[in-house]
Amino acid sequence: MTAFGDFQTLCSQVPSYTWCNLFYRQLLDKSPSTLTGVSSNTISAPVGVNPECGIPKVGTNGSLGNIANIVVCGLSIFLVTALIILTGRRKAAVGRVELRIFFGLYLLTLPFQLVTSGAFITQGSTALVALTAIHAGLVATLFWALLGNAIVATQVVEDGTLSSIIPFSIFGVAFFVATTYISFDVALTVTQTFGPSNPPQALSSIPLFVLTSIWPGAAALIYFGIMLYIVLGVLNEVRPVWYYVLSAILFVLSQLAYFLLNKVICRGSSAKVDGSFVATILETAAVGVLYLAWKGITEEDWDGDLYYQ
Repeated sequence: MTAFGDFQTLCSQVPSYTWCNLFYRQLLDKSPSTLTGVSSNTISAPVGVNPECGIPKVGTNGSLGNIANIVVCGLSIFLVTALIILTGRRKAAVGRVELRIFFGLYLLTLPFQLVTSGAFITQGSTALVALTAIHAGLVATLFWALLGNAIVATQVVEDGTLSSIIPFSIFGVAFFVATTYISFDVALTVTQTFGPSNPPQALSSIPLFVLTSIWPGAAALIYFGIMLYIVLGVLNEVRPVWYYVLSAILFVLSQLAYFLLNKVICRGSSAKVDGSFVATILETAAVGVLYLAWKGITEEDWDGDLYYQ
């Protein structure tokens, strides 16, 4: 029976599930006999642990790796770069600095996602473990930055000042360091604190599960709750609400695509592509709509002193 913190079902049922890279290395070191099927050959093994469907490593029988998601990640990098530039031009807008940090973090996750889920690097290698651990740290930090933007939007501290940037950065560094360290420990089992999984086939790590699965969802939910309160309760406006609602819908759809459509697309394409590219498109769209929502509540022709300086 699957227990809280177990990744076994995710690693076998969800193609290209990035955090499985950490458990593959753990099993390779501690219990290699549990790696069966396509995972038994490290040279060609796809992302995942004994996955029912997985895209083989680049070069295996002509495989291009997770090519669809690779292309989408590349295109998303240009879009997010444009968002950072556009945000920087709105000099008077509240939360400009903090929002640029959020966009910058999302931009950083894209090349890491491209590599860690792209079936480029040999499974079980130290390089893949290191890149995946850093990727996990960036994702946890990204969702702190999202929540931090909501806190800044309440104007509990003045945005763009040291009183805002210092705690914003301290919490961000804490999330990054803690998640990256835990990820390394899960993969390499340097200590007995966060690994190895017991039993090995359960692929269990409650801290990693919380930081990569529970925390992002909770942070996003709290963020949207705070922003809806600000827009409706403080600014008494309706139009920006629809942008926030649309962004939330796109984010939810991206998760559904990743966890529900992923294997369907993988099987339908004979493991040529999977649904991760659909999830990335929807995630990037959600980020783009967040910019439109933020732009809407910082327009100069609105008489909300709370949101215009």
